[in-house]
Amino acid sequence: MATKAAAAAVDFTRIYTTLGLGKETIAALQAFRKRHTDAQRIHGQYTSQPTTVDFSHYRSVLKNQAIVDEAEKLFKDFKPVTYDVNAHIKAVEAFETKAVAKAQETAEKIDVELKELQATLANIEEARPFDDLSCDDVGKAHPRIVEAVETMVKKGKWTVPGYKEKFGDLSLM
Repeated sequence: MATKAAAAAVDFTRIYTTLGLGKETIAALQAFRKRHTDAQRIHGQYTSQPTTVDFSHYRSVLKNQAIVDEAEKLFKDFKPVTYDVNAHIKAVEAFETKAVAKAQETAEKIDVELKELQATLANIEEARPFDDLSCDDVGKAHPRIVEAVETMVKKGKWTVPGYKEKFGDLSLM
């Protein structure tokens, strides 16, 4: 009963969205859930059916008692067939190892992303405010900007292409 309560408490839509699972993993989980619910439904149907046979009722209803005796003998001698489920168990174990490997791979990717994001956050927190930056600081950070400005000054270009279109013309003339 505890497993039913635990299975009912699992929010699969939240798992699909928050864990960042791959399409294959989500499809496999959904297929597994469907097979599980089908198996539960069929099990419920069979457990609700009566499991005993009232042979005395059939003896009172039928005239041919030999048929009832033969059916009772066959019923008592019936031995259910046992199946070798090792192949199925191996398939489930193989699926489980694949799922665990994918989960570990996903966890490693998430850990790497988390470390990168923490480093970026630390960098942002330690950075100087934009108002405190000077042209020299920007030039040291991006030397290509200095090279572009020097090239424009040498060529006599004093305007930045696209500036007027974006910010408008501020000249009074």
